[in-house]
Amino acid sequence: MSQSRTYLAPVWTHLTEIQPVRGAGIYLYDAAGERYTDFTSGIGVINTGHSHPEVVEAINRQAGQLLFGQMNIVLPPPTMELAAKLNELTPPTIDRFFFSNSGAEAVEAAVKLARSATGRRNVVVFQGSFHGRTHQAMAMTTSKTVYRYNYQPLPGAIFVAPFPYSYFFGWDEQQTTDFCLQQLDLLLHSQTAPEETAAFVIEPMLGEGGYVPAPPAYMQALRKIAAEHGILLIVDEVQTGFGRTGRFFCFEHSEIEPDIIIMAKGLGSGLPISAIGASVALMERWPAGTHGGTYGGGSLVPVAAAKATVDIILDEDLVGNAAAMGAYLMDGLRDLQAEHPIIGDVRGLGLMVATEFSTPDGRPDADAAAAVLAACLERNLLLLSCGSYKNVIRWIPPLIVTAAQIDAALSIFNDALRYNI
Repeated sequence: MSQSRTYLAPVWTHLTEIQPVRGAGIYLYDAAGERYTDFTSGIGVINTGHSHPEVVEAINRQAGQLLFGQMNIVLPPPTMELAAKLNELTPPTIDRFFFSNSGAEAVEAAVKLARSATGRRNVVVFQGSFHGRTHQAMAMTTSKTVYRYNYQPLPGAIFVAPFPYSYFFGWDEQQTTDFCLQQLDLLLHSQTAPEETAAFVIEPMLGEGGYVPAPPAYMQALRKIAAEHGILLIVDEVQTGFGRTGRFFCFEHSEIEPDIIIMAKGLGSGLPISAIGASVALMERWPAGTHGGTYGGGSLVPVAAAKATVDIILDEDLVGNAAAMGAYLMDGLRDLQAEHPIIGDVRGLGLMVATEFSTPDGRPDADAAAAVLAACLERNLLLLSCGSYKNVIRWIPPLIVTAAQIDAALSIFNDALRYNI
């Protein structure tokens, strides 16, 4: 029976009016048994698919043993086990972990750690970023005005550098990288001196800003600049982490090591959990009691889900599947791009893929993206848009997706392009 949303706050936006009662793999089902293909993964959350049996089993087992062990009071063994698992998957320099509930909380924690450890206050973020909806995270978010709308004044000491978005600039990757590094150097000479800059905070691939991978040369140069000036490099892997881009973490594509990693979304297969990782040397410069939270690390059902999630990603080689199926998806989308030039760009890493819609003169075409998105929804294919101009359709299926399932989605997308543009 359909439920009314009368009592829900209207501040939420809703892609659809679907009321799912069950999920399995890449599919959602409503009470009537109608099936929907979910290529949103709950905005990059359910990397292991809906209701993976091993995640469900871990949740049930933990719920029957202990629901909560508050971190300031006890040391819950599952949380220490999860920290040990993450330690095996992160670079050797990342060996201490702090847990919280959401990506925004983890971003806040990373900034607090950076300021505490360096004694500096300023933070550099990058155009097109999304770091969350709490006040500090909002101040760091530059992908859309709606995320900051009517909430000023926001916390200060945040400075914005260009992100190397080659398609937007109309340049090749090298020219874009050179320009953005030049602008970052100007920023460090004109707005925030290196000695007062605590951190660079960057998504290695923009999320809400349009699914734009940062070129490896840019990430490597950023790592070098940060090291030269004692600035911490914080990599926000909230949407890119846990196999999404065909590596366990997206920064691995650039062969760098960050100072702090921010993790959430794909860590819990749908349960609320996030984390930051850093070195013991940095964490020891974060005085005890100056940060914390009631639930982080102590809410043990999400911790159990996270432990199972990590095991599934490794045991089922979902990183490898993301790389292979991502390449397959991009090949298929580029074939469609050749038929439909309104798709100006196809880009991505692993199963984090963008199709950007542009007018013949190269301007963002949000109307075309919205029409195609709506046509896909009419055919029970769930996709999301992103980008500052809302002209990008993003592809983020669960990492368990098969070639046959991608083919089915591409067929629907082709129909949407053919009959709605």
